[in-house]
Amino acid sequence: MRKTLFQWLGREFVELLTEGKGGPSPRAEATEIFSRFGHELKEMGITLDHTVRTRLWGRDTESRTLGSEERVKILSGKARSVSSSYVAPVHFDSDARVALDLLAMRPSGPGFEKTLKEYDPPIVPLRYLVYDGVVFLSGVTSTLPTLPDQVAEILTRISASLADAGSSWEKAVKVSFFLHRSQKLETLKAAFQKAVGASVPQMEYGFVDGYSAAGKLIEIEVTAVR
Repeated sequence: MRKTLFQWLGREFVELLTEGKGGPSPRAEATEIFSRFGHELKEMGITLDHTVRTRLWGRDTESRTLGSEERVKILSGKARSVSSSYVAPVHFDSDARVALDLLAMRPSGPGFEKTLKEYDPPIVPLRYLVYDGVVFLSGVTSTLPTLPDQVAEILTRISASLADAGSSWEKAVKVSFFLHRSQKLETLKAAFQKAVGASVPQMEYGFVDGYSAAGKLIEIEVTAVR
């Protein structure tokens, strides 16, 4: 497991990244990973309730699906967080079928609680959460025919979520793009620049082989402040 502690936005964050240990099923691998995550967080005086974002990586579609279903069961109640999930066999350095990235945040003072916003009607991912003035959006996808069309639709939806959370693109601090390997990065960048005029301090790009459904070509995650 890789553990990183860092200061960002005036808060203390903990990032945990690991792969499963080759359990009997993807569900078992996900359960075991979260058990280890809980132990690591406890040593720092926090818990899974401080989770703000998770990314789940599956070796194949079935592993992504089963691992995601187990994540929903474990990260419930106060531990509920924004999320995304990907099919990406090259992500793995072992025989594991599930890997997870977890981001937890220690708020700047006592008394802060997560505000969770569901989609209407609710779906598996949260629409967004707000915690101590920081806004975290789940990964957003589309099934429109082309990458530019998908990016345009996704960014429209993200704009609405940011506004609903009391933020905006001008207050976005990080955008993470996970692009299908069949697509061109230059096309993604051009579509984003056309739709968003704001300058975002951090932009990161990754490449994956699949998402929660066929036809999706990009998933975009955003973090912002109020």
